[in-house]
Amino acid sequence: MKSNSLRILFSFTGLFLFIFSSATTTVSGSVINVKGEPVPFANLILKDTYDGASSDDKGNFSFTTDETGTLTLICRCIGYLEESQQITLNGTDVKVKFVLHPTVNELDVVTISAGTIEASDERRTTVLKPLDIVTTAGGNGDIYGAVQTLPGATRVGDQEGLFVRGGTGAETKTIIDGLNVNNPFYSSLPDVAARGRFSPFLFKGTVFSTGGYSAQYGQALSSALVLETQDLPDQSESSLAFSSVGVGGGHNHLWADKNMSAGFDLNYTNLAPYFWAVPQKQQYTKMPQFLGGSVNFRKKFSDTDILKFYGYFNYSNLGFKRPDIDSTDGYMIPFELQNSDGYTNLSYRKYYGEKWRLDVAASTAFDHNAINTTDTIRSYDALSQGKIMGTRNFLARDQFRFGGEYQYATDKGRYNFYNNYMFDNFMAGFAESDIFLGTKFVARLGGRFEHSSLLNKNDVAPRASLAMKAGKNNQLSMAYGDFYQKPSNDILYATTSLNFEKATHYILSFQHVDDSITLRVEAYYKKYEDLVKFYPLYNNDGHGYAQGFDVFWRDKKTFNNVDYWISYTYVDTKRIYRDMPIETMPTFATTHNASIVVKKFFPKIMTSVGCSYFYSSGRPYYNPNNPVYLADKTYDFNSFNMNASYITKIAGAFTVFVISVTNVPGFNNVYGYRYSYDGLNREAIIPPAKRSFFLGMFMSFGTDRTKDVINNNN
Repeated sequence: MKSNSLRILFSFTGLFLFIFSSATTTVSGSVINVKGEPVPFANLILKDTYDGASSDDKGNFSFTTDETGTLTLICRCIGYLEESQQITLNGTDVKVKFVLHPTVNELDVVTISAGTIEASDERRTTVLKPLDIVTTAGGNGDIYGAVQTLPGATRVGDQEGLFVRGGTGAETKTIIDGLNVNNPFYSSLPDVAARGRFSPFLFKGTVFSTGGYSAQYGQALSSALVLETQDLPDQSESSLAFSSVGVGGGHNHLWADKNMSAGFDLNYTNLAPYFWAVPQKQQYTKMPQFLGGSVNFRKKFSDTDILKFYGYFNYSNLGFKRPDIDSTDGYMIPFELQNSDGYTNLSYRKYYGEKWRLDVAASTAFDHNAINTTDTIRSYDALSQGKIMGTRNFLARDQFRFGGEYQYATDKGRYNFYNNYMFDNFMAGFAESDIFLGTKFVARLGGRFEHSSLLNKNDVAPRASLAMKAGKNNQLSMAYGDFYQKPSNDILYATTSLNFEKATHYILSFQHVDDSITLRVEAYYKKYEDLVKFYPLYNNDGHGYAQGFDVFWRDKKTFNNVDYWISYTYVDTKRIYRDMPIETMPTFATTHNASIVVKKFFPKIMTSVGCSYFYSSGRPYYNPNNPVYLADKTYDFNSFNMNASYITKIAGAFTVFVISVTNVPGFNNVYGYRYSYDGLNREAIIPPAKRSFFLGMFMSFGTDRTKDVINNNN
């Protein structure tokens, strides 16, 4: 039936193409550079349409269109500045000529790429834009869910966090506008991975670093996810959202002079109707409810200088119970959670002429959890921080960056009748330079100094990267660096007589990027030192390693209106830390991780359909009946997911209908096993439900995002 539906859909698409193929205008011309030489393989497209062509080896092009009126013809080519001309389409043939100017800001210049995947709208190496994130099947509209389809990331379905190249979720840090986010995920639930708190549309740029990242950032042994918030909106806009899990809405107002904006949004989530339709493994005593909101303010003082503020608050309440594996009378373990969380971020960017740039940022955050289970647990943590960075430009592209940051962190906890409290004054300074040797070589050299008053320890972390062009669209890169991180708070409650934990990264990568293809192959080795062990006393005698390689392939041009990417990560890792008695692969690691994401856009009916497949090899788990520690492994993880979205207008509002289903075949995935104290009984740790679905309608008043959708699929 699915096959017949697809054939019918393609038949109707072909019929529409045939009907509208008459009364066309021919647009033709040539593309040359400033030297008068032909420019082959330039892409020409009518803005906000799918009509266009590529120049041939002599720089000539020709295409037909049924559009009418005055439109903009855009000419793009790697290594040249983008050019555009307005043309009038009225059935009479049109001839145009483009003269392209070279640029040193695109792929003809080598860039630092080892360990880093950039996804900003400004870079040719774009991997994931906000629309990519929300339209990736299986990503569930979550930044972290979509990033897990990229190389280096491992899916760990029973714990929140971004697990990268053999590292724990706590070893990856989220950075927003230069500042660390203390609690980027919703509060933890037993055996359930929490979602990220932030909407993908809040950000204009994303840098996912799987290692070897900049000296600007620290306190992350494995990875950094660096996010930059949006600037001013194009115009005032209101929004409404209705979905299978809740409702939401907001408004952003842009002042008439377009140099200032302010906005807010509110959302309410109640999972009771959804859980009625999709029964969960847990028996809920309080259906999960979430109430949240955010405010933002943007003020532009010039074309380059801008002040940005963002703040949000979230409250959640839920409760459930699950069977006690050690009980003989059917006792159910209760779990109730109340959480309140808030975050603010204020940043300012100013340019002083063409040589200097100043970035200043400050943020505050708090997270409060009240947990009632067989024990009573209360936790409250807060983080205030500030950062300043200066950038000095030299010559055409050389840069020198330097700055410092300060964090004041407090953590209060109560376990039954035991109270704990600690605070830390954390300071860091950094310096880093990018040195270009022509357009073929670039070196990044830097370092970072950190001090923690809680540990009363310092660290010095050198960083170095080198990149070399290896052809027009190819590049070789390598990176080295030392990375430090404080032990987690649960350990520091027991003792502060410890050192920073340490990881050293070595990375070698090859990257090919052109208008059609992105290919990245990267090999890495990560050495762990000074990891915390629990026995015989708390100490820094733990150690380990992670090594392997990643492959990433993305193709947006070969198949008409089809975008797909393939990721594969191989991880060989072992460590001995915490309560592990021997050095072996930890329970959160998998040897093989792969994902395939495919999207097809039908412009005539403004519909996008997609699917994804995720695979991970089995994870180790502890079996008390096996004398070999962590020798048992779960079955391989498999998930096939589908989604579709339809774009239309309702009452003048840009509207998107979305439907998505995860694990369509219903694979029986197991994350691990829990054993009774005597080792005779066990239960599988499995997802709350085999499948999940999402239905949603999103409306935007004041802004027609159809162009964004079309451009994102070009």
